[in-house]
Amino acid sequence: MPVAVSDADYIHGPHMPDNYFARYLPILIHAAVVAALAGGMVVLSWLLGRHRPSRTKLQPYECGMNPTGDARERFSVKFYLVAMLFILFDVEAVFLYPWAVIFRELKMFGFWEMLVYIGIVLVGFWYVWKKGVLDWSVTHRGEL
Repeated sequence: MPVAVSDADYIHGPHMPDNYFARYLPILIHAAVVAALAGGMVVLSWLLGRHRPSRTKLQPYECGMNPTGDARERFSVKFYLVAMLFILFDVEAVFLYPWAVIFRELKMFGFWEMLVYIGIVLVGFWYVWKKGVLDWSVTHRGEL
């Protein structure tokens, strides 16, 4: 006699819990353990660490150099442009990882598709390079 399969067993499988939120329990446990470890390290460091403030320790630290000038002075727009470009190209590089995982399934279509994608990224890189955004020796702002 065949065994009747319910919709819940078909969708979730016989080993999956019926409660939707029960699936997220391992993630919540993981987040709680991470938060407890991080918080524990900070609290233990504060409790057990030596507290000997000095003028040198209380001075602002800036890239291994003594800070000069006012912290509220204006920065060149180039700093922000380079930061945004870094984030932009970094996010575009992240798209290479899922492609690399399924590259064999995509065969030659995936290869040509990624070649077009990298070509578009390189055109954008060439554009910002020609505008002088990445050249720090140029005195003009390299406005986009």
